[in-house]
Parts: sequence; C-alpha cells; structure tokens
Amino acid sequence: MTIWTQLLQDAIFSAVPAVGFAMVFNVPKRYLGYCAIAGAIGHASRTLMIDWGVPIEWASFLAAALIGFMTIGFAKRHLAPPLMYAVAAIIPMIPGTYAFNTVIALVQLSATADVNPELIATSVANGLKTVFILGALSVGLALPSLLYYRTRPII
Repeated sequence: MTIWTQLLQDAIFSAVPAVGFAMVFNVPKRYLGYCAIAGAIGHASRTLMIDWGVPIEWASFLAAALIGFMTIGFAKRHLAPPLMYAVAAIIPMIPGTYAFNTVIALVQLSATADVNPELIATSVANGLKTVFILGALSVGLALPSLLYYRTRPII
C-alpha cells in the first residue's frame, strides 16, 4: 500500500468519529462536513508526520495547531465559534491505546503482590506518553486562537 492510499484511508477513518462526536455535541447538520474535513486533514497530517519520523507528541501538536488554524477559518466564514469544529476534529487524535495500556498495567500492578519493574516501566512510559500527547493536543489547539485573537486589530 502506498503512502497516499494509507493517508486517504486514514483520513476517511478519522472523519467518521469526528462527525460522530460532532453529532453528539449537537453541531448543526450544515457544519458536519467541516468537522469531517478538519478531523480528516488533522489526523492524516499527523500520520504523515509520524511516517516522516516526527515523534507522536510533536506530530500531535502540529496537527492540532493545523486544526486550530483551519477551524478559525471556518469560524470566520460561517460566523460560528471555532470550538464547534475543533473539538470534534481533535477527538480522533486522543491517545486511547496508550491510556488503555497504562490502566491495564496499573491494574496488573495492583493485582499482584510482588513488584514487577518491567510492569512499572510500562505503566510509567505509557502514562507519560498519554499525558504528553494530551498536552500537545490541548496547547496545539489553543495556540492558533491565542495568536489570532491577540494580534488582530481592534475595530
């Protein structure tokens, strides 16, 4: 499979949960396509950066910033709040696998009487990766709004 088919598949499969969460958050129907576009481009760009060798934390930060800039453009065009698009678009990039592995390792640690250093290392590594990815997503999503709304002229 070429990188372009992989990116197209990634974009399609990440647009679906973006639209699903937009529907859960009661985004009007006419804006669902924009949520899908933002989610697809954001996740596909993160996948492309990871393929280029960028660490997942930095790739998540840059993809979240890209989503932030895109959603500001959508918001200006439709006179709607940017978070209406951005929150649904960022959901597919939540690090569920790392969080799940962290919780499983912690449950296994609490179930055993002896301390397993390998299990501790696994839980700490996955937990830190989860925290750093979530931090990168939140800062990356907030940064474009801070830059745009702080530097625009007051009318």
